[in-house]
Order: sequence, then structure tokens, then C-alpha cells
Amino acid sequence: MSKNLVIVESPAKAHTIEKYLGKDFKVLASVGHIRKDTKVDKSTFDVTYEIDPEHTKIIAELKKEAKAADKIWLATDEDREGESISWHLLEVLGLPKNTARITFHEITKPALDEAIKNPRKVDMDMVASQQARQTLDMLVGYDLSDMVRKKVPGAISAGRVQSPALRLVVEREKEIEKHEAKASFKVTGKFSKGAEFDANYDGEAPKDEKAAEKLLEKLGPAEFKVEDVEETEGTKAGPVPFTTASLQIEANAKLGFSSRTTMSAAQGLYQAGLITYHRTDSLNLSKQAVAAIAGFVEGKFGKDYLKVKTFKTKDASAQEAHEAIRPTDVFVGNAGKNDYEKRLYNLIWSRTVATQMANAKVAKTTIKLSNDFIAKGEVVIFDGFLKVYGKSKDLELPKVKKGDAVKCLSITARQNFGKPPARYTEGSLVKKLEELGIGRPSTYASIMTAIQARGYVVKGESEGEEREVVELVAKGGKVSRSVVKEKYGANKGKLIPTPIGELVAGFLTDNFKNIVDYKFTANIEKDLDLVADAKLERVKMLKDFYGPFKDTVLVASGVERYNNARLLGHDPETGKPIFAKVGKNGGFIQLGDNEKESGEKPRFAPLPKRKSVKTVTLDQALEQLALPALPRLLGTAPDGAELIAASGPFGPYLKGGKYNIPMKDFDPYTVTLKEALSLYQAKIDSIIADWDEIMIINGAYGPYVKGPGRRNNVRVPKEMDPKKITLEQAKEMLENKPKTASKTRRGKRGGRKKK
Repeated sequence: MSKNLVIVESPAKAHTIEKYLGKDFKVLASVGHIRKDTKVDKSTFDVTYEIDPEHTKIIAELKKEAKAADKIWLATDEDREGESISWHLLEVLGLPKNTARITFHEITKPALDEAIKNPRKVDMDMVASQQARQTLDMLVGYDLSDMVRKKVPGAISAGRVQSPALRLVVEREKEIEKHEAKASFKVTGKFSKGAEFDANYDGEAPKDEKAAEKLLEKLGPAEFKVEDVEETEGTKAGPVPFTTASLQIEANAKLGFSSRTTMSAAQGLYQAGLITYHRTDSLNLSKQAVAAIAGFVEGKFGKDYLKVKTFKTKDASAQEAHEAIRPTDVFVGNAGKNDYEKRLYNLIWSRTVATQMANAKVAKTTIKLSNDFIAKGEVVIFDGFLKVYGKSKDLELPKVKKGDAVKCLSITARQNFGKPPARYTEGSLVKKLEELGIGRPSTYASIMTAIQARGYVVKGESEGEEREVVELVAKGGKVSRSVVKEKYGANKGKLIPTPIGELVAGFLTDNFKNIVDYKFTANIEKDLDLVADAKLERVKMLKDFYGPFKDTVLVASGVERYNNARLLGHDPETGKPIFAKVGKNGGFIQLGDNEKESGEKPRFAPLPKRKSVKTVTLDQALEQLALPALPRLLGTAPDGAELIAASGPFGPYLKGGKYNIPMKDFDPYTVTLKEALSLYQAKIDSIIADWDEIMIINGAYGPYVKGPGRRNNVRVPKEMDPKKITLEQAKEMLENKPKTASKTRRGKRGGRKKK
């Protein structure tokens, strides 16, 4: 038996730690939280816990090993959640209160040796803070979710921190809807003096085509000369180290990763001992880390590239003893077990190295021409940190001096429409939440996941629409006119509120102002910090919140069912009213009053694409009502199967014989028989074997066995030939398939079972 038992959260972390501690240490994993909170006493705020059934075997093994060990070390993560897991282990395993608690910022031998030398007890103030957060979220979650389900059609639930995030997305969408795309003309010129260069017109932009044409007629034959030349040297400062929030922001912008993908990859890198702890709001780098990075920079690039820097976090609540996210060994340039981890590691590595590199030096040139034209250029003199992180495009201008004549090759005036505010991406929304003080490093990814999983927000998929713009060109004394096409309104990867999301945000704003108030939510985070610092008592904090909140719930229970239905007008043929409404599956058009009121069933149609309940017009609604009713028989396939276009809870689909085929790229109201035949044939071609309830299908990611029910699938291993699999083998594969992702997540931090 091992003399020392070390308990951590994850098996991957346990495996890495055991390599460093040696034969006298046995490392086991609790696999996340070993018990869950089931209810809260709303007067005393006592929490009732019960053992997670999935952890009974794990707990039995931990108890057995704990009895046999001479010393026990609790080595869960260093934040409040990790502290709470250690406390639960103390309670359930019956360990003494002075059991050694150790923390470390990175999984390396020096860090582990240092932690073993400096154990402490479980910090009950940190535990109290985590309990307060959990209790708050439970109380708000239960009461608020129950209320929105009753009052808002299609609503599922509402959360304490997710609600302000949803409000941000909805408010941005309102700004976009209010935006008026005013047109003007942008005027640019192409000039030559030894080499060609571009310059922008700095005078008042023409508001319409007539004014633009008049300006070009004036500028076309004009002579141009250099009125002034400014040359300055400037610097570009290197970046600061990564915090959890900035890592999610940058990974979203540069790699296209969602917050959840980023944190999953970071978790894998941390548990493998490749990066420091990935849940942090500190910018601090340890002295040893700075020395190692400096040594690497000087050895790789030379002394000119080295500039040692220290960083201090502005946020007073950040813990400077913690570190920013960095590689544990800067001399390892590439690492990770899969593509996500490798790309994220490279981002962290290059950013970390850049923090200890010299600023870049750039030469900036501004040439002012007569007739209000300005050309700007920039050339990198010394790349500094840009050698490893970031980009700088050189735009070199020709050497000219004041008084030089320059040749005008052409002048273009192109119609330009003002852009509305940009929709949030996951990265920019995390940045906004951080600025407002809402949430903490460990919560951003779950916030992004929650608002999308509830169907309140979706990621856009449009590459944009085409529109025609006028372009006037003055060349050779003549002004020519053409109409060109450009794309606008792309929303791919942007966060867009659904009609239900807008309803929920509206209901909460009208009835639960504090819950969606940004300052109020940020102040709760500060109160939780005070609880962790033993400056505020947990029960007092909860009473101060829950008393007023309970009264608000009571008042809200008396409001009418919330639906922002709009009367658009009346049908010219029948005189019946036409409404735009929101239901559990989103927005829709309704012809006629509700059946209870009129005794006649109304007709329904979907909202037009890219239109909301607030923006759809009567004419557009009439066009939608003129669409054929669903389900719609299109015809038959060569094998006799009827092809029917329909729409269900999971979107439009084609029913072909016994198969339901998703139609992501087609509209069920307008899809043709030819298009449907193509979809049906592709489905038939993908089926390798079919035993009714069990099939083998060749999917986008390779062959897999599909069983009865939804999400009952298992991949076919590479070494198996899918064409030779028997029905018995397929059944066995389904029975022995790995646990689903949702079950696996329960074992991870913050991944408790849904109530």
C-alpha cells in the first residue's frame, strides 16, 4: 500500500501527477463532485446534499485507500470550486479537518514538490463563497425558471448570470434593427510618382450620386501636387499574458473556437502538465517563468529582441499569487494530443513569448495632396514581438517632397452604406461581460453554452446578401458609371437572439429588473469575493438578496402571460386579423383569432427569413400565408417512396419512405421534387445495412451504427469493415458504447446533473 494518497479531480490530472511524485504516492481522482445539492432551505439557506449515484464505486475505492494510507493530500484545483470539492471529500470520506490541502498553478515536478512542502487546511471561507454562488443560482434558477415557463411561451428556464448576457445580445439586436443605413459616396484616388499609391478624399463626402458626379467632374481634370509630407517613428507595444477571458476572446477571433471548445482544450493541456492553470484572472508571471522566457528569447532571437516586463492586474479582486496562462516549459514549442489542443497551445506559447519581447518599431508616412487627398503608409523598421505574435502589413509610399507634382490615374466614388453595430461573437460577449464585472473565469464558457442550449440565442450562418451599389470613375477626362455588387449583412458565427430569447429578455426586463441589471449582477460577484475573504457572512448575503427577490417573484406571478403579439392588419379577402406571434418553436404568422375566442381554427405560416415579430410587414405576412400548407407531397421516388416536405421541432425535413432527412439548405415550402430526389438518393446511398430499428450509415465523419431513439449511435472502429458487421455485432456495439458526452461532463468541474 502507498504511504501517501493524493486525491485530485480528473483521471488525466491524476495520471500526470503520479509520474512526478514517485512510488510512495498513489494518485486517485474523485471525477468531479462526489455529491450534489438537492434542495435549499429558503429560511436558513442550509443546503441538503446527497451522494451522486454515479460516484458510489469511486467513493468506496477512495474510502478503502484512505484507510490504508499514512497521509492524505487533497489536491483539487486552486479555485473556489476546487476548494468546495476538497471540502466534500473531507465530509464524505470522514477525514479530519486538518487533512493536508495542497494547490499548484502548474503540474510540474518543482511545483508539486513546493506544494507538498507547504500544505494548508481547507479554506472554509472559499467554500462558503462557492456555496453562496451555488445557492444563489439554485434559488434564482428554481423560482425564475418556473416563472418564465408559466409566463413566456416556449421558455425553458432562466439563470442568474445568463440573463444579463441574453439581455446584452437582445439589446444589440434592437440597435441593429433601429439602424438606418444612410448612403454616401466614398471617394478614393489612384496616383503615381515613381510608383503607384492610393489616397483617400478628406473633404466632405458626397451624399448622393448627383453630388458625387459633380465632385468627380471637378477633380478629374485637376492638377495634383504634394502639399506636405510627415514622417514619424512609432512603436507597437507587445501583448499582455493570457487570462481566462482574454484566451477565450483571442481563440474565438484567431482560431474560430467557441468558449466551450477553448476551455475543453485548455483543460486537456493543463491536465497533461503543458500549461498553467487555465481558470485565472491574473496577469502575473512568476519570476522563474519570466527568467525562462527571457532566456529563450535571447537565445533564439538575440538581445535586441529581449525586453523583460512584469504585469499587474487592474482588477483588485484578482489574486496576484496566481499566474496568467502560460506554457510550463517555454522551450516546448508544439504540444497537445489533438488539433484543438495543438492550435491553442501554439496561441498560448506565442503570446507568452511575445510578452517578454521588445516593442515593434514602425515608420509612419502621411502625404497630403492638393484638393483634399491624404495617403497614409506604414513600414515596420524592427519587428520585435511581431516576429512571433500578430501581424503588420507594410504599406510603403513613394519618396516625395513638398511641391512635387503627382499624376492622377483615376478617381473613384463608390456608394457606401453606414454599418449597424456589430453583433456579438462569443469572444466579444465574453469581453463585454468581463468589462461589466459579470461572471468569473470559470463561468464564461457555461454562460455561452447555456443561452444557446436553451434556444434563446443562435449562431448566424449567413455569408451575407448581395446588393447593387453605384460606382463612378473619373479617368482620362471622362466620368463613367457602373453598378457593381457587394455583400452585406453577413452574420456567420455571430450571436443572434431567437424570438423566444427576445421574449424572455423582455419579460425579465419588465418584471425582474435586478436580475438583468448589469451593475446589480456585478455587485453580487463582489459580495461573493467578500464572502471568500471572510468580510461578509454567507447567510447575510443570501438573506439580503433573496428577501427582495422573493417579493419580486410574488408580484410577477400576477402578471398576464407574456407575448409580444403584433396585429399586422386584416386579410383583404376574409377580413380576418393577421398577427405576428411567438410560440414554443419560435415566431409565426397567424390568420384569424384564437380558436377559443372565434370557435374556428386559425391558419399559420412561418415568419419570412431574417424577419422578426417586430419587423415583418402585412404584405410579407400575406405572402407567407399564400405558401402551400405543410406537410407537402412533392411526388414519388423511383423506388415508389413518397417524398413529403415537412417541418418539425428540429427544423425542416424530407420524409422519404421510412426515412426523415434533415433539409438544412432547403425551404420546405419551395423545395422542388428534383431537389428532394437528390436528398433522398444521397440518404439511400449512405445506408450500408438496414435492419429496421438498427442501421449502419456512412456519415460525414465516417460509418456508424444507429440504434432506436435519438442520439443512440456508435462509431464503427477503423479496423472494422462496416459492410461485414452482422446484426448481432451491431447490437453488441450499441450495448457497449462509451458513455455519452452529457454523462461524461457530469464528472467534470461544474458539470452536475441538471435538476
